[in-house]
Amino acid sequence: MPEASDPIARMALQLARLPGIGQKSAQRLAYHIAGLPLDQVKDLAAALWQGRKALRFCARCGNYTQEEFCAVCADEERHNGQICVVRDARDVAAMERMRDFRGLYHVLGGTLSPMNGVGPEDIRIKELLARLSTENVQEVILATNPDIEGEATAAYIARVIKPLGVGSDLEYADEVTLAKAMEGRREL
Repeated sequence: MPEASDPIARMALQLARLPGIGQKSAQRLAYHIAGLPLDQVKDLAAALWQGRKALRFCARCGNYTQEEFCAVCADEERHNGQICVVRDARDVAAMERMRDFRGLYHVLGGTLSPMNGVGPEDIRIKELLARLSTENVQEVILATNPDIEGEATAAYIARVIKPLGVGSDLEYADEVTLAKAMEGRREL
């Protein structure tokens, strides 16, 4: 266990809390940061602090934004009757890089995971249902991850929205597969 007074060990400990950063990567990053000029470290820390402080969730879709509504929701040309349901804001960014989807999004903020105690009330499903009852939506595209939790979440949402008479589709993967999935959507 690293000594609490060691600055590099403390930096590595905090960096290791980030997803995808193991102990070795965290230590490598900590040593890199320790070797940077102080003004660069200050700029990095300020960018992280100010960036996080400036972000909030879009009042409509749950994506990250600095305003009440994200850029997608604020764009009136995007209100075409399609909502693509995704797990998190990273998925919105991936879809936007494709430049094929011109509808709106709904960010769930997670997936169903009974093993981890995450049920329908823990993610933004009720907000999706509220949108479906108040917005003119003809098609819901379920773009959850192709893992057990993502598939279970998509199946649950499809079952819940089916009585509403909204079309729903299910596909997801990398950007190329997503583009193909958007072309070959099917009703659930």
